[in-house]
Amino acid sequence: MTNAVSRIVIAVALLPVVLAGAYYGGWWLFALVAFAAAVSLHEYWLMARPLAPLAPAGYVGGGLALAGAQAGGIGWMLGGALTSFVVAFVLKAVSETRQAATIAISGTVAGTFWIAGGLGFLLLLRALPQHGRLALFTVLLAVWAGDTLAYAGGRVFGRHKMAPTTSPGKTWEGFAFGTAATVFVAFIALYKQHFLTIPQSLVLGAVLAVAAPLGDLYESLLKRDAGVKDSGRLLAGHGGMLDRLDAFLFAAPAAFFTILAFAR
Repeated sequence: MTNAVSRIVIAVALLPVVLAGAYYGGWWLFALVAFAAAVSLHEYWLMARPLAPLAPAGYVGGGLALAGAQAGGIGWMLGGALTSFVVAFVLKAVSETRQAATIAISGTVAGTFWIAGGLGFLLLLRALPQHGRLALFTVLLAVWAGDTLAYAGGRVFGRHKMAPTTSPGKTWEGFAFGTAATVFVAFIALYKQHFLTIPQSLVLGAVLAVAAPLGDLYESLLKRDAGVKDSGRLLAGHGGMLDRLDAFLFAAPAAFFTILAFAR
């Protein structure tokens, strides 16, 4: 099976599961997000192994962050994520590893906030009053469309590298295709839905079009430091779980705060 075919097969298999979780929301979505966070954190620990991350602290903080997001909102999510710092400090104090405390603890906390915190915003989007389901569907579909068209456009028309050292495969031509797709899908999803105005939907699409590739580039930078091509092999041609979620870890918070800004 070629890489392209495996990517399509995995996408077709997972898409209904993700969309069903987004549709029903509640603890169904929480379970799906918690599983994705646990796998992604595991992949991150493996990549960050030279930093001697304190994985139990990350799992505790990440789990509490997601539970907080589901049950109490953004304040409780932040409080849950912050426990990773305390637990990491305690574990480092009693551990025998020689890695510097600053490096081990900061690497642990950064991974927890990046992964669990980023995914927590998917739960917060779904929990928005009245239009949470629509908001989450819009973010999911717009980011997926942008990623797909950026990949296809870059493969066919890509000539100018966007970040040749960090991610050689990304091109400005692919970014242009991805931006157009993201903005278009956001506009179509929100058109006449009595949620955001047309200008606001276009702004949201533009925000997603910028935030999603930045999330991808951020993970690429970490993988470059770790000397790996993919975060894992769980999803065959798609790489690891983190490889599939990296765009959402930046896009979901950006979308959430953009929507809050429009609501003020």
